[in-house]
Amino acid sequence: MANKVRWGIVGLGRIAKLFAEDLQLVKDAELVAVASHSLERAEAFANTFQVQNYYDNYESLFQDELVDVVYVATLHHTHAAVSIAAMNHGKHVLCEKPVAINALETREMIATAKANQVFFMEAFWSRFNPSIVKIKELVDADEIGKLRYINAEFTFYKLDDDPKARSLNVDLAGGSLLDMGVYPIFLSYLLLGIPDQVLAKSKFFNTGAEIQTSMIFDYSEAQVVLYSGFANNTDMKAKICGEEGEIFIHPIWHETQGFTLVKNGWRKTYDLPTTGKGFTHEIMEVHSCIAKNGLESTNWSHEDSLSLIQVVDRVRTEAGIEFTFERQ
Repeated sequence: MANKVRWGIVGLGRIAKLFAEDLQLVKDAELVAVASHSLERAEAFANTFQVQNYYDNYESLFQDELVDVVYVATLHHTHAAVSIAAMNHGKHVLCEKPVAINALETREMIATAKANQVFFMEAFWSRFNPSIVKIKELVDADEIGKLRYINAEFTFYKLDDDPKARSLNVDLAGGSLLDMGVYPIFLSYLLLGIPDQVLAKSKFFNTGAEIQTSMIFDYSEAQVVLYSGFANNTDMKAKICGEEGEIFIHPIWHETQGFTLVKNGWRKTYDLPTTGKGFTHEIMEVHSCIAKNGLESTNWSHEDSLSLIQVVDRVRTEAGIEFTFERQ
């Protein structure tokens, strides 16, 4: 491998642009190739970021010998197929969340990574956010006592979107749960693990897409209340409550720049800004793992991705969320 880790990006939407901007902030990273189904979009993206190679198909990028790692930023329902194709070409893969549509696809992705001996990680950037990292350290150190309650939500009003576009289109795995709900579920899983019981209820748009989902996770000694939605906006705060104190994550909590710890009548605010938008931290994790010849991250492992999507599957079953292509 060259001195720099050489990246390729497939799927050149909004998230890919933000990722590419942060990639420029990581000194040992280089964006060498991009691909879209539109040559015009690929060329425009390449010109914006001064990228050497651009393609109108993903296969050409996977065959590009300059590329070490592929960032998969395609539509949710294509994550598995695109990631597997990249790994079968010997490329390391960072796949945007949710890692896949369901646990079945996730298992196949993990098996492919192991078979090809390549690094594979879900791009759950919040796991590497400095504030989230510090919060987990404090909780694990029993700083707020035994955890009893978590509340988190993630919403954006999207009912005025084009119903044929991704958000409201069940043919494209649309809905708030995979787009946004995975973040509150992630917080619960990170701090409390897999719930004993999952309760969930959803509202649906006239396209059949899920637009509101409320969830209650029951643990042996804790309860969690979560919400995701396209039907309204909220302040997008999150709170974590223990027997001896509380942690309030500043909004927008999943990309937070800090949090406040309240305990015994005093409060302490932690200011922990991200570098750039915050994708930098997961990028550096990928680099660190590859440098050690690791096939996965110990901070967000294959098992973590599989466990998280299994919880999402349980929510979908409870709430009756299904996609048209899964019925075939």
